[in-house]
Amino acid sequence: MLPFVLLFSAFFIAPIVYAVNDSLFSTKSSGLGFGAPTKTFVFLDNYIAALGNPSFIESLGRLLAFAAIEVPLMVVTAVALALLLDSASARFPRLFRVIFFIPYGVPGVIAALLWGFLYIPATSPVLQVLSLAGISVNPLSTEGVLFAIANIALWGFAGYNMLILIAALNAIPSELFEAAKIDGASGWYITWSIKLPLIRPSVILVTVFTIIGTLQLFVEPLVLRPLTAAISSDFTPNLAAYNQSFSQGNPSLAAAMAVIVALLGFVFSFGFLRLVNRKGEKAW
Repeated sequence: MLPFVLLFSAFFIAPIVYAVNDSLFSTKSSGLGFGAPTKTFVFLDNYIAALGNPSFIESLGRLLAFAAIEVPLMVVTAVALALLLDSASARFPRLFRVIFFIPYGVPGVIAALLWGFLYIPATSPVLQVLSLAGISVNPLSTEGVLFAIANIALWGFAGYNMLILIAALNAIPSELFEAAKIDGASGWYITWSIKLPLIRPSVILVTVFTIIGTLQLFVEPLVLRPLTAAISSDFTPNLAAYNQSFSQGNPSLAAAMAVIVALLGFVFSFGFLRLVNRKGEKAW
């Protein structure tokens, strides 16, 4: 386990420790700016400044709204695709499995660019056809931009989550299905009473992955930002931290914002796990 421990410590633990440490200091220029900048220990001042920033608070609320859209949509879509490909009437399941998984292999920047062209009326054949039919749609409007971003994330990661669930479905002993069919169980009953309960741990895992991925939202709004005025420089907490670090020259405040987002991910992930485990214990 030594190679894993070393790599895990170097690329996971060390950056977290560095970010937490950096968030407790403030970098200040000395004199007229000709001398070397000095770091001053400010304890929680950066966290207070971040939480006192209205734009950052709005970005947190926007992120929670995006999670409310993305998480259930992703889980339901992945479960539906896995059940469809696992059904007895599915044709060419391996082919469609590959087709559904291909978008995951497309880098996030490329995916956002591709969908960005489809979201602009001047370059989108879909929007142009809808316009000819008298239907005006603007996916990048203030009201629709969250759904537009959620669509990109769904397109990119639904196939990956689907494979996790398919692996869980394939691990179910076939004797259970045969016994259920002998007893006269319908396909819907087998799905609801056998498949879904037995893949519950995998569905929970997919949900946790989606929650964590949602809180890391950064690439899509960064790429789509030049295409719409609905996405500001602090549209999401990660975008706000990026702006503070590389545009405003305040990496310590950016580190505090990043730590706050990480804490939110920890709270929501473990809160969800605690909730579903408690419900599971009550069910038993």
